[in-house]
Amino acid sequence: MWLVAGLGNPGKRYARTRHNVGFEVADELARRHAASFRRSWRFPGELAEVRAEDGRLLLLKPRTYMNRSGTAVAPVLRRKGLALAELVVIVDDTELACGSIRIRRRGGAGGHNGLKSVIAALGSEEFVRLRLGVGGRPEDRDMVKHVLSGFAPEERRIVDDAVARAADAVWSVVRDGVDYAMNRYNG
Repeated sequence: MWLVAGLGNPGKRYARTRHNVGFEVADELARRHAASFRRSWRFPGELAEVRAEDGRLLLLKPRTYMNRSGTAVAPVLRRKGLALAELVVIVDDTELACGSIRIRRRGGAGGHNGLKSVIAALGSEEFVRLRLGVGGRPEDRDMVKHVLSGFAPEERRIVDDAVARAADAVWSVVRDGVDYAMNRYNG
């Protein structure tokens, strides 16, 4: 089993914003396999389990807000007895072009507060991360306002396609391995 944590902010106010593409990928994985998210009483998040021929995924959408995502991810990983190598964290990335995907086996937070929280809670950078490009911020816009904003219609079409490809990429990590997925989906 793999834990796939799509990071974002809970609530309708943040739905379909740049910062919530991690939630969108988790939702897409659940939709494809008719899985439903349920609020957990043990962990601060919503969980859904996907069983497929290719493997099993436990999908997590933390309800802690982005900056405290690690307080949801770490206890689920430990309680389920999963290794760090069986964790995929999905986040937005303002340094990548809108719709780009970047998979890494390990690494730093790159300034992303959700990743900083997960790294701090796990005490390690040794987990797979999938970054989905949401486009850089305009020079006259504050970063917080940028990531909490929605997409322009032409960007939304690109992101919707990227969310579907990111869901494919997660299955590729599980089925084919991280190296294969990086070679196929990074770009």
